[in-house]
Amino acid sequence: MKPTLLPIFALLLAAAASAQPAWQERPDWAHFFSDAGVKGTIVVCDERTNAHWVYDEARARQRFVPASTFKIPHALFALDAGVVHDEFQIFPWDSTVYAFQSWNQDQTLRSSMRYSPVWLYQQFARSIGAEREREYLQRIGYGNATIGGPVDTFWLDGSLQITAHEEVEFLQRLYRNALPFRVEHQRLVKDIIINEAGREWILRAKTGWSARVEEKVGWWVGWVERPDGAIFFALNIDMPGDGADAPKRESIARAILRSIQALDSGA
Repeated sequence: MKPTLLPIFALLLAAAASAQPAWQERPDWAHFFSDAGVKGTIVVCDERTNAHWVYDEARARQRFVPASTFKIPHALFALDAGVVHDEFQIFPWDSTVYAFQSWNQDQTLRSSMRYSPVWLYQQFARSIGAEREREYLQRIGYGNATIGGPVDTFWLDGSLQITAHEEVEFLQRLYRNALPFRVEHQRLVKDIIINEAGREWILRAKTGWSARVEEKVGWWVGWVERPDGAIFFALNIDMPGDGADAPKRESIARAILRSIQALDSGA
């Protein structure tokens, strides 16, 4: 590098560093996790006030299996690849009897977000293929962008991993239609992850549960849209109790979102 370029390079580095948000640790949120009897983290980016909050920053920077939170980008991959045509396309049940009754039926893209049937997204992955899956992951910079095993389990078996911070960064780009996919596909995926809505807010979110790995982790990621700005969040918790711990994902995150007036008191 030429000496005359060093000051410019230093300025660019300083500008990049200053552009990074300052994350404020929230130790007062510890009781939400301890009251539920679980360990975990949550990242909250409140664009109403440009606040960036985190509980347990070290864990928020640790990568875990995304499990079914990966259905959000995976739906975009499937739409882009032509594996899914629209929200009305019906995908026949594969006739395998699963423990979750809601999986044992035909699905649409919309129902697949609600019921989270793994078998359907495994079909999508096999149709897309490993090479194109890897290309999509790298294109959007999703977590470690790694496919280490079979193409139909990489987001379940520990190959693909992502941090809570990276989940929020991805969701912010989706919110703004800033991902490298057709805008109509991004809008469709945002529509099918709506959980509920009030008079002045919309909650879009997706759960995840990495039940196939030894270190079981549960996720709830998404955002709340309000007239004065969006509030993005990504929570993950240890789930040693399996199904008994599953409801704690939403209950903890909802309590925190209510505490900052992102959700109404009854939500």
